[in-house]
Amino acid sequence: MDLCHPEPAELSSGETEELQRIKWHRKQLLEDIQKLKDEIADVFAQIDCFESAEESRMAQKEKELCTGRKKFNMDPAKGIQYFIEHKLLTPDIQDIARFLYKGEGLNKTAIGTYLGERDPVNLQVLQAFVDCHEFANLNLVQALRFREGVSDLGFGG
Repeated sequence: MDLCHPEPAELSSGETEELQRIKWHRKQLLEDIQKLKDEIADVFAQIDCFESAEESRMAQKEKELCTGRKKFNMDPAKGIQYFIEHKLLTPDIQDIARFLYKGEGLNKTAIGTYLGERDPVNLQVLQAFVDCHEFANLNLVQALRFREGVSDLGFGG
């Protein structure tokens, strides 16, 4: 007698019914497992699609940043306007000042040109830019030389 697969004649009617219920449950479980596998495959496909879209957005943003830097280095006011129009920078004075302070990919002379304009907005940005620097506990010479190339900003030197 095979214990795993007994002959139907060897089973009582109750055992036969129980075996049928077990087979039915097994079939239901296998169907549920297949549904879960399909759902998981769908989620992975959505993740792949999201990652591709995110990579595309990041590449587009990097391209816009590069274009903005070039524009800024040629004409600082137009460059700032480009950054704002493309939502890479807000028109907030503090935001612009921090952006110039970081200076990533920006020509120091162009930064100095922008900060040296006598337009009220540029003067506010200049004040906020100076506030970005930490001059505490420095003597005058140290403060003047605080950032590498400060004289490159066009303020003297």
